[in-house]
Amino acid sequence: MTGESRRGLGKDELAARIARDIPHRAFVNLGIGLPTRISNHLSPGSGIVLHTENGMLGMGPEAHGDAVDLDLINAGKVPVTELPGASYFHHADSFAMMRGGHLDVCVLGAYQVSARGDLANWHTGRSDDIPAVGGAMDLAIGAKETFVMMNLLSRDGVPKLVPECTYPLTGVGCVSRVYTDLAVFLIEDEGVAVRELFDCTFDELVRLLEVPLLNRTREGDR
Repeated sequence: MTGESRRGLGKDELAARIARDIPHRAFVNLGIGLPTRISNHLSPGSGIVLHTENGMLGMGPEAHGDAVDLDLINAGKVPVTELPGASYFHHADSFAMMRGGHLDVCVLGAYQVSARGDLANWHTGRSDDIPAVGGAMDLAIGAKETFVMMNLLSRDGVPKLVPECTYPLTGVGCVSRVYTDLAVFLIEDEGVAVRELFDCTFDELVRLLEVPLLNRTREGDR
């Protein structure tokens, strides 16, 4: 499968796809990197409340132009907006929310996700990597559900959904869904299930990955 023949979803298309799956009125944290784009695609009437690791509830979409206030940023230092009723609090209180099970969903990026839902998203073993897990560990274990947003393949064409993670783990058995440019995967007790496909077939995924797959797409259900 090549970039010329299979495009898959773009970053904002994938962000919009994930936004549709976040339950109304959920308390949600969007991890640094790709997941922050999801804030731009949430329905204004959804009642979803976004939490930031650096101490804010009620974050809105990213800020641009005259709306940029450099004192108002998310944990990834991206300028953001605030929604009516937004509140601010100490960093320690923010982590207490994360660790205390008060978040319904977190969406994180990843270097690898294993077939049993283990998450590796903070270190690849390279000497120039930042040697700190940050709040990802607290989010992955503390949230009621952990979704991952990532490209299915690395820049070198190596699968990031793997039988076992080879990078240092952020959390064990914490991931319930994996959203990628080519497919949506569910981590189930029976194994890894493919729920939705984007510009590829189930058989192509089987050839790409070493992980055994269950077909939960509409085509597979027939």
